This record gives sequence, structure tokens and C-alpha cells, in this order.
Amino acid sequence: MSPSPARSSTSKKARTSYICTECGWESPKWLGQCRECKAWGTLTEFVEAPAVGAPAVGAPAMGGAALARAAAVRPDVPAQPIGEVSAEAARARPTGVGELDRVLGGGIVPGAVVLLAGEPGVGKSTLLLDVAAKAAAVSRERGEGPVLYVTGEESASQVRLRAERIEAIDPALLLASETELGALLGHIEDTGPSLLVVDSVQTIASAQVEGSAGGVTQVRAVAGTLIAVAKERGIPVLLVGHVTKDGGIAGPRVLEHLVDVVCQFEGARHARLRLLRAAKNRYGPTDEVGCFDLGDRGIVGLEDPSGLFLSSARSEVPGTCATVTLEGRRPMPVEVQALVAATHAGSPRRTTSGLDHSRVAMALAVLQARMRVDTSSADVYLSTVGGARTGEPATDLPVAIAVVSAARNLPTPAGLVAFGEVGLTGEVRATVGIQRRLAEAARLGFDRAIVPLAGSAELRPVPGMQVLPVSHLGEAIGAALPRG
Repeated sequence: MSPSPARSSTSKKARTSYICTECGWESPKWLGQCRECKAWGTLTEFVEAPAVGAPAVGAPAMGGAALARAAAVRPDVPAQPIGEVSAEAARARPTGVGELDRVLGGGIVPGAVVLLAGEPGVGKSTLLLDVAAKAAAVSRERGEGPVLYVTGEESASQVRLRAERIEAIDPALLLASETELGALLGHIEDTGPSLLVVDSVQTIASAQVEGSAGGVTQVRAVAGTLIAVAKERGIPVLLVGHVTKDGGIAGPRVLEHLVDVVCQFEGARHARLRLLRAAKNRYGPTDEVGCFDLGDRGIVGLEDPSGLFLSSARSEVPGTCATVTLEGRRPMPVEVQALVAATHAGSPRRTTSGLDHSRVAMALAVLQARMRVDTSSADVYLSTVGGARTGEPATDLPVAIAVVSAARNLPTPAGLVAFGEVGLTGEVRATVGIQRRLAEAARLGFDRAIVPLAGSAELRPVPGMQVLPVSHLGEAIGAALPRG
């Protein structure tokens, strides 16, 4: 019997899958709970039509490849030696906001797509409105096109009120309130912007794609279209992205792969400090941090944020110790404060703010076992000044010094700074970036530094700074609290 003829590609059924609207995980069948992010009721049906010209089912292969393949076309621009390719079109241009330029690697590249994500209320819209106003002023001076700010979450009047409050009004800043992708593209055609800001990508929907705004298919389609427009016209685009309850960027994971830069805007809701970090950057480093101060009159970049992290009173006070942490490549001063109070409760409290709770518990255990500093019958409170957050091992030593200072009621010298990792045996281990930490401490007026002995021989002298290398926690305590 001769084989039955192959069915045509038009008879092939459409492929149905279910995609999670929170994380983009795909399943061949519907499930009540997403296997990836564990969210309930988030899987939606997605029907993928068969590709036009797909090979027939059961068709034989030739040479290991399917019979249907893409036809070769002559490229518009032929390939050329890499040394002859001009790099001027990819030079970063300053935005007018120095801290943002620091994170992006000197500025924003024409045609680059930047995704800014952060928790609700952290100040994403305020930051980008300030960036849009300053970029509009720069574009106006250069004789370039205006800046287009498209909001899908608020009305134009609401954005105008915020712009008045933060003094972000410029004649070259254009504002539009749209939630439809076609209308957004129409604004781009009419204005020819030099910078496009979309707040946010989850609120824009395309009429040609099924599903509601913010769904996986809609976010993928909208982002893909905006990226294509950015590359074709050389327009830099800033996108605001929502985050899930776990802190991840909402929508399909492919969104983070498509864009050129992914930035995280962080900060405690009740603190003024905001940190901008680059989780992905095709045009610059990912270890730079931008510091901003969010106040009543808007958001301001902080080139020197030391005033937020150090207490104004630099006198000798028990229970304090300053240190210098590294946020990427940027040294950041942090003051650790400790309070040890007697308690009659059966279970003493261990409360931390801005510090890693597990590392604090380890430091207390080492102090009790190696230094006989017993805090088992006392409440211990540890905090950083100004809402700074740090979890690096180099804060072990200042935490231990602050606790001993508070427990023995002995003040630390006003010009003292310490950093180093403390091991379980009480040894002080080496840490990275000691030279940069010392230089920043000297710039801020500190004159004594307790550092790990390991690696201290390679340090260059810092003018006005007395370096005290130690190898054990006992030596560090004796150097910091000579009367103890």
C-alpha cells in the first residue's frame, strides 16, 4: 500500500499553551498554580497560529534540514570590516542627571531601550519626569527634537501637577496620556522626539494582539514594537516596569532580555535615600550605583551622600562605629549604632535595621564565645543611620565594636573607622577594596582605621590616616576601646 499523501500545512491545528501573567512560565495545559512563581490563577490561554509555509506533517527531511527554509535575500548594507564601522552613533550622550549617567556608563546611547523597575511609591515616575525635563533642556540647547513623555497610569493634568512641584517644566517637554500602542506610535511620528519616556509598559496595549494590557502577550508585543522603533529611528527609550510581590519585574522574562539596560530603583518607603542599580547594561558597567534624595520638592542626585549615612554629632558616643561599604565600585560611608539593654523577658530581642540579621547573630555568638561579651540576658538593637542597607561581610567588625562599646558603655573615638570580616574563631579576615575604603574615609575626615592584617602590607599610605592592622577580634576591640 502506498503511503498516504502528507497533509498540507493549512490543516495543522493551532498550538494552544498557557502562560503565567506574573513570570511568563509556559505550560501545555492549564494549572491552578504556576510551577515557577507559585502564584495562583495566573495562567491564561495563548493560541499560536501555525506558521505560514510550514513543512507538511510527515514530510521527509533532506540533509537533516526541513524542506521549507527561509529564502536568501540581498542585504541592504553589506558586511564590512569591524575597524571600518563607525562608533559615533553609539556614543553615550549625557541626560543632564549625573547619577543616572553614572549608572548608564556616561549617558544614554541613541536607540538604547532602558527598563526602570521598582516597587510602587519608590519614585520611578518622579525620577523619569525629572530626567525628561533636564534632557529636554539639553536637547533644546543642541537644536534637537523634543522629549516625549507618555503616561498610561495618570492623566496629563496629574503629571503636570507633579512637574510643577518638582520644577520639571520645559517648553521642549511634550506630554501625552495614552494607553493604545497605535496612538503612541502616532505621537512619535508627529513629534520626532529625541527621547521617549513610557510610564509604564504594562499599561500600553495593542489592538492587534489579544489580551488585556499588562498580560504576557501584550507586554511582549508592545515592548517589541517600541524596541524596533527605537533601533530604526535611533531614539533612546526609557520604560517603566512594574514589579511582582517578590521583587521581580512583572511580565514575561523575555522583556529583560530584549531591552538593552535593566535598572532597579530601590529604597525604603519611609527613608529619603534612593539607590539606582544596573542589573544589565550592554553599554556600560553593572557595578555602579546612583544615589538620590527624595524630598518634598522632588528627587535630587547625590554626588556625596555621606551626610545621609553619618550622624551629625561626631562626638564620642557609646555604641557607635563608622565603616565604609562598597556599593559596586562606589565607597559608601555607613554608621552602625548599637544598643544593649537589660531585659527580664525569657527570650531577649535581637532587632536589626539595615543590617543582615544572620550576620549580626553570628557576630553576637562570636563575641560571647571568644570575647566573653555575654548578651544572652539583654536586648540588642542594631541599626544604620539614614536608612542605609548593607549586608557585606566587611560590616562584621564595626558591628562587633559597636556592640562591645554599648555593652561596656565605652565610647569609640570620633575619628575611628573599621571594616573587616569576622570568622567564627574570632579572626579578622581580609576584605576587598581596602584602599578605596581608606581613601573615602580620609576624605570624610576620619584619621584612624582598623583594617584586617591580611593584605595590609600592600596598602599605599593615605595622608592623614593612621592604619591599624589587626588579625583577631580581640586586637580590634583593644584598638577601638583602649580603656576596655
